[in-house]
Amino acid sequence: MLPYCLVKPFIFAFDPETAHEAAIAGMRTLGRSGLAPAYRPFPDTPVKVMGIEFPNRIGLAAGLDKNGEAIDALAGWGFGSLEIGTVTPRPQPGNPKPRLFRLPEAQGIINRMGFNNHGVDALVANVAAARYRGVLGINIGKNFDTPIEKAVDDYLICLEKVYAHASYVTVNISSPNTKNLRQLQGESELDALLGTLKAKQTELAERHGRYVPLTLKIAPDLDDAQITNIADALRRHRIDAVIATNTTLAREGVEGLPHGDETGGLSGLPVFEKSTAVLRAFVQKLAGELPVIAAGGVVDGARAKAKLDAGAALVQVYSGLVYRGPELVKECVAATRT
Repeated sequence: MLPYCLVKPFIFAFDPETAHEAAIAGMRTLGRSGLAPAYRPFPDTPVKVMGIEFPNRIGLAAGLDKNGEAIDALAGWGFGSLEIGTVTPRPQPGNPKPRLFRLPEAQGIINRMGFNNHGVDALVANVAAARYRGVLGINIGKNFDTPIEKAVDDYLICLEKVYAHASYVTVNISSPNTKNLRQLQGESELDALLGTLKAKQTELAERHGRYVPLTLKIAPDLDDAQITNIADALRRHRIDAVIATNTTLAREGVEGLPHGDETGGLSGLPVFEKSTAVLRAFVQKLAGELPVIAAGGVVDGARAKAKLDAGAALVQVYSGLVYRGPELVKECVAATRT
């Protein structure tokens, strides 16, 4: 395989979404051909989180492989876990293009994709066809045209359909690109949502004879009162973990850069400090009652280690892969050995 530094100029010659689609198509073909490297996570001291044994602490964040098409190829990159999605009950095209923008000067990305995906049934079929048997998270959301007051119905549909195929399920209520979605982080809305999903999890665990943990992915754009309310809800409903964080609406660090004023969620290096501050706050509020999984701004091993130092149990990467390629996974695993 060619080093990423040689491939990157060719990838960056195309607009970001075209490059992303081509990469997923290539990995899908490689995985289905049987020529993809076997799953060999980079060695580390295994760590148990949510009752699951992770071979190393570095996982793929949701968003790169929304439909579970490239699982077998991505497995060969050495991750300790993969998270696919976000998936919705019905297929949907997402927001109008262009909707994905690189900010190379800041190692950042802005997206307003809008949960474009092929629907939960297609994702489940792809997971069933994959050879990968490592830790697999499935990230679920709501369709754009489902009224916010009926959002729980979409999450219930997805949870029921993915439950048997997932190592854990992530509830995404923090994307800034689906209208009103972040309202679900409000105190009363979150309490109702988590209560309903926890009851469904209990029912499904009985039905399948297997407990699949639930995690909640939250935004970095939270004040202290919101963090306190969310932490209290997580404890009250015995949610298994929280992922801190999704993308930010802030633009610190990208002011004046080409595409820096595009609407959507900002990820990559510019979100590192904000997401790490929220991570620390949740670690403090939760006081070890449930684990916090870090995501946001991990573009090198030092920043992966900083997330662990801030109290994270696991670290997820995505945007950093655009700039560093698969080598980032190896570097982060080496930096987070404990």
